[in-house]
Amino acid sequence: MTESQAKAQIEKLREDIHRHNYLYYVKSCPQISDAAYDSLMRQLQELEARFPELVTPDSPTQRVGAPPAEEFKTVEHTAPMLSLDSCLTAEEIAEFDKRVKKLLETDQPEYVVEPKLDGLSVEVVYENGRLVRGATRGDGYRGEDVSLNIKTIKSMPLLLRKSSSPPRLLAVRGEVMMSIKGFEKLNAQLVKDGQSPFANPRNVASGSMRQLDSGVTASRPLDIFFYDILACAGGPEFKTHWQILHTLPEWGLKVNPHIEKCRQIGQAIEFHQRLEQERNKLDYEIDGVVIKLNDLQAREKLGAKSRSPRWAVAYKFEPRRGETRLEDITIQVGRTGALTPVACLRPVDVGGVTISRATLHNLDYIHNLEVKIGDRVKVERAGDVIPAVVEVDKTARTGAERDFQMPDKCPVCGSALTKNGAYIMCGAGLSCPAQLKESIRHYASKQAMDIDGLGGKIVDKLVDEGLIRSVADLYGLTKEQLMLLEGFAGKSSQNIIKAIAASKKRSLARFIYALGIRNVGRHLADVLARQFNSIQQLAEAKLDSLMQINEIGPEVASCVVNFFANQHNRELIQALMRQGVNVAQAEIQTAGVLQGKRIVFTGSLSKLSRSQAQSLVESLGGRATSSISRATDYVVAGENAGSKLAEAERLGVKIISEEEFFKLLENKF
Repeated sequence: MTESQAKAQIEKLREDIHRHNYLYYVKSCPQISDAAYDSLMRQLQELEARFPELVTPDSPTQRVGAPPAEEFKTVEHTAPMLSLDSCLTAEEIAEFDKRVKKLLETDQPEYVVEPKLDGLSVEVVYENGRLVRGATRGDGYRGEDVSLNIKTIKSMPLLLRKSSSPPRLLAVRGEVMMSIKGFEKLNAQLVKDGQSPFANPRNVASGSMRQLDSGVTASRPLDIFFYDILACAGGPEFKTHWQILHTLPEWGLKVNPHIEKCRQIGQAIEFHQRLEQERNKLDYEIDGVVIKLNDLQAREKLGAKSRSPRWAVAYKFEPRRGETRLEDITIQVGRTGALTPVACLRPVDVGGVTISRATLHNLDYIHNLEVKIGDRVKVERAGDVIPAVVEVDKTARTGAERDFQMPDKCPVCGSALTKNGAYIMCGAGLSCPAQLKESIRHYASKQAMDIDGLGGKIVDKLVDEGLIRSVADLYGLTKEQLMLLEGFAGKSSQNIIKAIAASKKRSLARFIYALGIRNVGRHLADVLARQFNSIQQLAEAKLDSLMQINEIGPEVASCVVNFFANQHNRELIQALMRQGVNVAQAEIQTAGVLQGKRIVFTGSLSKLSRSQAQSLVESLGGRATSSISRATDYVVAGENAGSKLAEAERLGVKIISEEEFFKLLENKF
């Protein structure tokens, strides 16, 4: 067989396999048997083995994974991946509907309802119909590049269907899942192999996507459903979300079949009730439904808050519950010094997860619940994730139950305790080993200074052996010290020392987050980093100036000021600098070029991603918003600008091109 003959046959086999994948995974109507499908795949594998130069990244044979990566890169999303506000009652949903009607000045908005899938949210990007990138949600603005792992999911199309004329650029949001049957089969094999089983399908899906060895990901039965478009260039203009959900399968992207269009909010509430009853019949986990405004132009008008849209809401199911015996109550000391009572339970199955520990929140919660050690209690997975004790069966008491007493001193370090609102606090700070351990774990975490390999058990050993007494001591560790610890070999010790050294050069935003300032998460750390050129400038910031920053309210501003007013915290930062931690300072921009200006972007930009452009606006004193109003100063119209352009024209808002936008930054426009 000549190479040209092989190429023609390979292309035909790939086309057939892609078509059968579409019929099987998206349309749920396979036309050939599994044996016939396997035969096609074997033929393709044999031909590619004979002609390796004809192997391409989008071949169906390339789902087996790739050699282990050293780490995941961080990538910016094409558009923010926002979270959702949650409701638990029909009354709250009615209030949501009332707000939408008031803001839109309409009596009958149309909604689309979908299952709230309990998996890992991802962004998948296609260029010219070819899969080029997959990323985790991360902080909503940037996530981990998991492209190799994404490609191993069998229901993930490597190529969009050509017959449907896919767009030039398509960024879609989806949920990586694992079926309950697949989860049970995987756990059975782990137990058979003498390994610990996983807690639930969501954890497996999330952990599988973060495997550095994509061969491990490929070995697990993952699936994916798509439910939104983040960016689309060179494709159709959509007017409704319902159109999107019906177009995605035409491109080969799998959409959950349990979707419904509702002309009244009562129909959405009924859908929620029906799906909750059918929940246990599904082969995947859901924890509620999502109610979305159908009209896309109306969505633009409503816009979004900093972390969630105003046009959608999650209507959660009642958490699953189980009943068991509360055998003891222990105390856990957190990073901030708060003492949290933890219920030690007789193991109980709650929604397919075995639970032996659950939170009791604080002493007031215990008193209000009137719980005693030895009680029969009801446990629920709050949000179907965090177990909590929620009810006591007082009729089951025998008289042998006993009251819980909060300790007089910190159970870890013996320091005096103070009361702060509902919480009992250990005031020892980082001299308390428990607080020190939690602070180091946070500092080394992926979203903070990203010290790979420095997990919880290793941190415990380092603190317990007295090798580190503060976060700054991490940078004085040696390979020889680590090798003296049980279970440490030369290579693993060297890798940790290398990872610690690499963390000396991180962004200012990561460093701010790593410090563990109360109420400052990853996103607000980004906001602060854009406003201040260095950690020193942030440390000197006054309360009033912090409150002038968009998204920084009085509570967050107070937390920042109080953190840097603490002498120990200032000394810790100085110690980190002496150890060589040199966080990247923000570039000094021409201050005030866009001061007070409101700018909206629409369409595709050629020089910047949407999130980069928005960050640039905010760094120059402006405010990048998602919705247009008469208060908007400029609408920057890129290629294939959509409904926002028409809205800007209707309101008389000034419209400028991308080139004019850059001239504006240079004060030349």
